[in-house]
Amino acid sequence: MKVTPEQPIRSAGTSAQDTLAQGIHDPGQRGTVVDPLPSGKTGAAAEDVESVDNVDVFVNLKDGSRWSATVITIAQVEILMKRWAASGEALEGRYFWCSDGLIVRDAGIGNMTQVLTGLIENGEFTRILQRLDD
Repeated sequence: MKVTPEQPIRSAGTSAQDTLAQGIHDPGQRGTVVDPLPSGKTGAAAEDVESVDNVDVFVNLKDGSRWSATVITIAQVEILMKRWAASGEALEGRYFWCSDGLIVRDAGIGNMTQVLTGLIENGEFTRILQRLDD
């Protein structure tokens, strides 16, 4: 499966476990949809959804609210900071910041989906994801 920004992953499955590699569609009470869009991934890297380490996601709730986040791994943050140390960006790589950032330990759409599902289930997503204007 090719995962590119032009082709968001959208699932029509009934549970997160059934659709980890394709995002989430939960027809239950929350009615969530998570569309991961890999950031800058092309070619072979775009085809391996379990190696994705930096992705923009959009979550649409049944109540009509829309949310977004940039999900990135600790390892990818470190790579960026080292690159910026050499280039001089971000005070020579001394900090990392993004407005809707969610840092996760492990790569992969499956892991990221599980984290997002957990945040939605426990209600923490409203403090972490960015609400989009309607």
